[in-house]
Amino acid sequence: MKFRKVTALFMAAAVLGSVGLTGCSSQGSGQSSQENSSTGSGDLLAQIQERGEIVIAMEGTWAPWTYHDESGTLVGFDVEVGQQIAQALGVEATFVEGEWDGLLAGLDAGRYDIMINGVDITEERSDAYDFSDPYAYNRTAVIVSGDNTDIASMEDLEGKRTANTISSTYAEVAEGYGAEVTGVDDLNQTFELLLSGRIDATLNAEVTYYDYMEAHPDANIKIACLNPEATQVAIPFRKGEETASLREAVNQALADMREAGALAELSEKYFGTDITQPA
Repeated sequence: MKFRKVTALFMAAAVLGSVGLTGCSSQGSGQSSQENSSTGSGDLLAQIQERGEIVIAMEGTWAPWTYHDESGTLVGFDVEVGQQIAQALGVEATFVEGEWDGLLAGLDAGRYDIMINGVDITEERSDAYDFSDPYAYNRTAVIVSGDNTDIASMEDLEGKRTANTISSTYAEVAEGYGAEVTGVDDLNQTFELLLSGRIDATLNAEVTYYDYMEAHPDANIKIACLNPEATQVAIPFRKGEETASLREAVNQALADMREAGALAELSEKYFGTDITQPA
């Protein structure tokens, strides 16, 4: 679902964090995952279990995947998935928030152990990262103003103005259909541009649209069409033997959650439907 640049603010967030959670924290430990690792081990899972925490990157601004509730607590489908993975590994989950552009870059640099943020598997990303097994499936919606009659299919995006975080899969899809994409920092900016008429459409997860409408029932927007192909959502890891055992352990945790019905339960809780099964 959604790929964005490392800024000084994001670096600070990686060190300081912002939100406390019961049993987990967005503040981090004041060190990168590399700095926390045992210098004698090239096995990331062993390093994580030795220090007793797994550092998970996410945006914190993309409901219902990862966002802050009215009390300011970090919540969401991916937050709870991360907590349950940490529990399966026998460690605490430490969440570090930042803008999308910096999340994968931070994963590359070793500031985070994994990223859980509704990440779609793409061919380009698969060249750069190893992925867990899919734990959710996404349909992309083309969202327009309520009175828009110019867009009724994906092909109608040709020459239209859209907005997304610039390295997201949604931006890539829009560009692939000939749209002119404006880069934004987060979902809220996207809808502000759409509602003000400065863009013609935006692409995002179908479930994100319904979540937004639940919070903003009077918003004058609608789904113009859906991309017929669902994308696979998974957890990216740095490539290499260092992450192999961690990836295996995460896959086992996801499989156990799926078998126990926990993934479907979380999906129903946050999306109102089960997006954890292929269509």
